Amino acid sequence: MNRWPLWAVLTPGEPARLERRIRAALMLEEDEEDGKEPSFEIIPGSGRYHAIVGTDPGDVGAEFQIAKDLSLEVAEPVYAIERANDPWAVTSWRNGTLEVLEVSPDGLAKSLGCPLPGSEKASSRAARRPLRKVAVVEGVLAQEAIRVLEEDAGESFTSGRYRLEDTPRGLLIASGTGDIGYADITVSERFPHATAYAVIASPDLDEFYVTVRRGGEGVEEFAQPPAEFPRLPVVSEIKGERSPERILAALGIPAEWFRNE
Repeated sequence: MNRWPLWAVLTPGEPARLERRIRAALMLEEDEEDGKEPSFEIIPGSGRYHAIVGTDPGDVGAEFQIAKDLSLEVAEPVYAIERANDPWAVTSWRNGTLEVLEVSPDGLAKSLGCPLPGSEKASSRAARRPLRKVAVVEGVLAQEAIRVLEEDAGESFTSGRYRLEDTPRGLLIASGTGDIGYADITVSERFPHATAYAVIASPDLDEFYVTVRRGGEGVEEFAQPPAEFPRLPVVSEIKGERSPERILAALGIPAEWFRNE
């Protein structure tokens, strides 16, 4: 795996079974059939825990759902680490219940016997190239989205968890942490008539990815630089635009939302 891992899950389990579970969670069954290299790697640990690390910006946020699902199958906690942003987000999951941790992700991984790749350069790289995710959903209002997101989470949202704003171009979904997780997918699933545009980008927009979803399913993607192994049909423009700046303008997303605060 050549690229910098953007997310990780630390979990007990048998590596071969974990690989099958992650392929299913990331919908990579077709890649396996086509012989494509997966966008994640299982790194066996020295004890019960193993590290699952991923490099595809389009998968950022998947680590939370993966950790939640795996936590329902084991007695020990399962940990999710989101490394795309600065600061990193570290969460612990027990029986599907989330707890936010204030710990060093590398220290946690080492203590579990499964150190993360690139740990010695982690701080400088994460601070230099954080990726943030923002979405626009056409055909859905903020109050409708809040209702389904709270239903999916099983609880009311705390202030600042999501930033939802109705605009002439659609519903903007952002987060103070820079990562909206699965919010765009959840809204897309619950409102199958809507079209969702999930944008993941670096502060200077030299890494820029757009996934278009309908009914919760990805239908096409735009990537700059081009993805080595695209999982969806690739398009050369979004809303008739080809540059990141003009695509953001067409979607009504302020470019400054991707910059460090």
